[in-house]
Amino acid sequence: MTVPTTAKARRRASFHELEVSEVRRLTDDAIEVTFAVPAALAGWYDYLPGQYVALRVHMPDEHGVLRELRRSYSLCAVPVQFPDGSSELKIAVKRDIGGEFSTWANAELAAGAVMEVMSPQGAFISHSTPGAVSASQGTGAVSNVLNSMNHPEELGRRTGKYVAIAAGSGITPVMALAKSLLGGSPAARLDLIYANKAAMDVMFLEELADLKDRHPGRFAVHHVLSREQRIAPLLSGRLDAEKLEALLGKAVHAEDVDEWFLCGPFELVQLCRDVLAARGVARSDIRFELFTTGRPDRPAGQHGRPVLIDSSEETTKITFTLDGLTADVRSPVHARETVLNAALRIRPDVPFACAGGVCGTCRAKLVSGNVTMDENYALEPEELDAGYVLTCQSHPTTPEVAVDYDG
Repeated sequence: MTVPTTAKARRRASFHELEVSEVRRLTDDAIEVTFAVPAALAGWYDYLPGQYVALRVHMPDEHGVLRELRRSYSLCAVPVQFPDGSSELKIAVKRDIGGEFSTWANAELAAGAVMEVMSPQGAFISHSTPGAVSASQGTGAVSNVLNSMNHPEELGRRTGKYVAIAAGSGITPVMALAKSLLGGSPAARLDLIYANKAAMDVMFLEELADLKDRHPGRFAVHHVLSREQRIAPLLSGRLDAEKLEALLGKAVHAEDVDEWFLCGPFELVQLCRDVLAARGVARSDIRFELFTTGRPDRPAGQHGRPVLIDSSEETTKITFTLDGLTADVRSPVHARETVLNAALRIRPDVPFACAGGVCGTCRAKLVSGNVTMDENYALEPEELDAGYVLTCQSHPTTPEVAVDYDG
């Protein structure tokens, strides 16, 4: 196997059918799924550690009617390419309470199944990841999102010290990042604070132990269990602000850290960001990825909801460009429809994954007009300044709005 040095660019988020080559049990409630990527599609699935893919499935509702579901999962392994040009993707699926897809996958998904998988997306990557610099400089490689995040001139001043804080399935992208960072430099050091309810819930337990054995003195894991007593009181109980401060002061090498990686539920990520900000950590040194937004009152839309337009109603004209093609759609002002929802009503291949303002797949550049965004957990300040918006969260506030998904 060889590790690619670059990843393909923020390309059009396209789905292709991939075969499941292996399903491996991680815990009672989690599996690792490996997808085989044929050589003909390998270019579509190059990625950087920390990125994610979206799966598109059609499952029956309570009436037996098939409807589309999209679910996003971080890639948990470093990129590889086999001698024949093929490659593979690995994700971890943890069963969520009430989660239709995760429950089905944990119970029934097996090797040989064919699923629709979106080309990798996302900006939860390290500045020091091999390939990230060249990716940010090339037109074909990794994502316009990354251009605002990667600053090659900073690499020379780096100490090679990293800290990751994850909870539950938030370990998934951290596994790929850890392998990449530790394997990329003999001087790199990574401290991981990993929170779970109990030891039986720890995903990738053996892999983490193996990583410690392969990088002694450079990789430290601090398991914090909220419902299981550990010998060290500091590692027992819920990971709150007080405990996090204590860990950063006593157990973790928290000084001169190049990058901090936070991944988990909204409450944990926000807690960590607040604690780090109080410690004087620059916002530009913190990478974070949310698995949920903590807003159950705002379910993610999976397709354009029907909107009726009365000829007497005031409407907004929404123009969008995708793959070089431009289309217009009218949206009733009273409906307060999102740009994404309106676009999906006339073109179902408009890119999106979570529809909750978390993943950034629906990102587009605002060309004209104005919008307001309900939430934004994906765009960096530099992207906002450059005019990018999350179309799943954007509501027009002017009579005409134009966005460019190709921008």
